[in-house]
This record gives sequence, structure tokens and C-alpha cells, in this order.
Amino acid sequence: MDNKEKSEEEPEVDFKKIEEFVKKGEDALKEKEEKVEEKLGKEEEKLESLEEKKDSIEQKKKEIEEKIEKEKEKVEQLKEEEQNLQAAEEKAEELRDEVEKKGFEIKGSIKKIAGIFKKEKSGESAGGKRNSLQSIYEDHYKKLLIIPFLLLLLAIVQISYQYGTTGDFVNRGVELKGGLTLTISNKTFDTSLLEEMLREDLGGDVSVRKISQTKGLLIEASDIEQEALVAKVGEIIGKLNPEDYSVEQMGSSLGASFFREITRAILIAFILMGVVVFITFRVPAPSLAVILAALSDIVVTLAIFNLTGAKLGKGGIAAFLMLIGYSVDTDILLSTKVLKRKFGTVMKRIYSAMKTGLTMNITTITAIIVALIFTQSEIIRQIMTILLIGLFVDMVNTWIQNVGILRLYMEKKGSRK
Repeated sequence: MDNKEKSEEEPEVDFKKIEEFVKKGEDALKEKEEKVEEKLGKEEEKLESLEEKKDSIEQKKKEIEEKIEKEKEKVEQLKEEEQNLQAAEEKAEELRDEVEKKGFEIKGSIKKIAGIFKKEKSGESAGGKRNSLQSIYEDHYKKLLIIPFLLLLLAIVQISYQYGTTGDFVNRGVELKGGLTLTISNKTFDTSLLEEMLREDLGGDVSVRKISQTKGLLIEASDIEQEALVAKVGEIIGKLNPEDYSVEQMGSSLGASFFREITRAILIAFILMGVVVFITFRVPAPSLAVILAALSDIVVTLAIFNLTGAKLGKGGIAAFLMLIGYSVDTDILLSTKVLKRKFGTVMKRIYSAMKTGLTMNITTITAIIVALIFTQSEIIRQIMTILLIGLFVDMVNTWIQNVGILRLYMEKKGSRK
């Protein structure tokens, strides 16, 4: 019985081995926890890096928006100055007309004034008979209308061809298209040769200009990697050290978005201008003539700009906004004198408006030419170039197209010439 009880006793438990096993398990669990914490730390670092990049992108976006707002403010200031100048000129012109009218009332008689009107109608001016150019301008104004309408048609054809071949109605620069701007200091090279070599070796869209201030180069490129561009330029013109160059990059989506917003702003400005013109004259034909002249100025100027091969930047957009104001200035001056003033013949009112309008245009063109000669900024040079083209186009559209339409309208109303 005792032997049986001994055999049935439970085996002795080795607590030491159990403790070692438990300790190993705890060590393994602790090691896994450390690895998990290490991985978690790395993920947090990555997240912090992404947050920093996000903040950097937001900061750049904010800076770009601030620049856009500053440019808009400058454009508004220029428009206000133009409006003030126009108001002053109109007041001076009104005073001059008042003095002239009173002078005729005191010195002249009805018979004398009638004689003067008769001479003007028969083609005689105060200095004698009309010259051949004046005769063509006054007698063949309907035929002269072919010139501005032909220019408008050719401009539409050019812009359509541009859109069909490139997908854009204007050659956009890196600021509006997206890409790289590589600025190199203290190195010179043949710009046309460098541009041709870069296009052959790297493809993409490349433009090279000289920088006169630093005697360097400015290279704008789209659809090209930064490293490839820097390496190829260094291979062609000589090794580039980090202090010799700087690179700015504009994303394609950001450039396209900026271009859409600016284009929308121009369209809105044009529409609001049309509304103001309709409110001012309240007559469809003359109002449409002013709007058509302004539209022709923009379209023809854009077509000529495309033919120069230049690339449109932010400065060019500002120039087109300014051109809307310039073109409407002379058209409204002409329409106001012809439609709202009853003193003198239609041609006399036209010549009076032409004297003021051409004086404004010539003084502005002179200032633009001086700026083109002395400026070193590519942005200012592009603004001045577009305005110069636009002002010459505006002379044709105002003093041939708009004058012709107004004369047809006045003849239809039965007004005397």
C-alpha cells in the first residue's frame, strides 16, 4: 500500500527552468517592443518631413499669390492715373470748345458761319483746298474700312494656326507654362547657338537670353530635368560651380492655373468695359464700334506678338490689360465728340478728336521708345513692346475703323457731314 502511494506521487516541478523560459519570453517581447517603437519613430520623422514640405509649398503659394495681388494693384493704379489724365484732358477740351463757341457767337454772323460750313462741305478748309490724303480719308472712308477688317481677319487666321499647331493661342513663357529658369552669372555664349544645341541634345522647349546687368545668361526650359539641363549647359559653356548659377522651378499645373486665372481676368475686364460703354452711349451701333475696335486691338496685337516668336510672361499679361484701357481711351474720346456735341460738322468733330487722340498716342509712343532704349529689364521690355504694337494698331482701328462706322451711323440718322 505504501509502495503504491509512492508511485502515484506527482513528478517534481523545475521552477528554475520555468523562470528562465518566462524571462526569455519577456526579453523577446521587450525586443519586439523596441523594434516597433523604432519603426514608429522613423514613421513620425517621415511625417514631420512631409509636413515641412507641405508648409514650404503653402508658403511658396502664398508668396506667388501676394505677387499677383501686387501686380493687380499696380495695374489698378495705372488705370486710375489714366482715367484722371483723360478727365483732365476732357475738361480742358470742353473749356476750349466753349471759348470757341462764344467767339463765333460774338464775332461771326449766321451768314458768315453758314459760308464757312458751305466751304467745309465743298471740300475747302481754312488753309485752302484739301490735299489728296485728306480727300481719300474723307471721301473713301468706306473703302478704307477694308484695311482694319483685313488685319482682323489675318490676325484670327494666325491665332487659329498657332492654336492648331501648338495647342496654345500664344507662346507661353516658363512663368505661365511651367518649367525651369536657369540663371548663370559671369559667363557669356552665343545665345542662338546654345539654344539650338540644347534643343537638339535635350529636346523640350528652350529659350536663351543674355543678361546685361550681370553679363550672364538666362535659360528657360520646359519638359527637361534640372540635372540634365545644368550638366549639358556646363558641358557646352564650361564647368558650372554652385555659386555660378541658380535654378527656379515652376510646376506645370501651377503655371497653367495662373494662365487660366489671368486670361479670365482679361475677359472679365473686357466684358465690364463693354458694359460701361453701353451705359455711357446707350446706342447699340456706336457702342459696338468701340467694343469692336478694342477687341481688334487685342487680337491683332496678339497675332503680331506671336509672329515675333517671343514668349508671353506675366509682364505681357499686364501689358494686354493696359492695352484695353489705352484702346478704349481714344475710341470713347472720338465717340463722345461725334455723338454728344452738336457744334460744327461731323468731320470737324472727328478732326478735333483726332488732334487730341493722336497727341496722346504720340506722347505715349515716345515714352515707350525711350523706355525700350534704356531699360535693362526683360519684363519692362516685353510690356513696352506689346504696348508699342498695340498703340500703332489702335491708330488704324480708331481713326479708320471706328470713324468709318460712326460716319455710316451718322449718315443713316441724316446728320449733315
